[in-house]
Amino acid sequence: MFQNLDVFRTAITMARHAGAQQAASAQNIANADTPGYRGIDLPEFTEILRGRPSAMRATRAGHLNRASGAAPFDLAERRTAEDPNGNTVSLEAEMLTAVDAQRTHDRALAIYRSNLTLLRSSLGT
Repeated sequence: MFQNLDVFRTAITMARHAGAQQAASAQNIANADTPGYRGIDLPEFTEILRGRPSAMRATRAGHLNRASGAAPFDLAERRTAEDPNGNTVSLEAEMLTAVDAQRTHDRALAIYRSNLTLLRSSLGT
């Protein structure tokens, strides 16, 4: 029932985006010393929300070419200054990105919990 409410859908998408951002940061950090490695980035969450069609809604698994429940996030190769070995990963920037992803995930869970509490209160449970 609560999957059909937009606020829950947005919170779930926000949490998935934060998880994908954390995974991208972990991959970048793991390859920080790999010569020629180009760091990967995800688009900002607000850009993803702007591009999400609001008229098309998936009503079952596999609907609208989404067999898995995960939201598709396009990874982009980083085009920033590179080290002499061709690597574009900055550990300092990746640590900030990882912390931001954790904060975003925590915010998404807080939104989800507070709206679930509000829904339960309105139902009288």
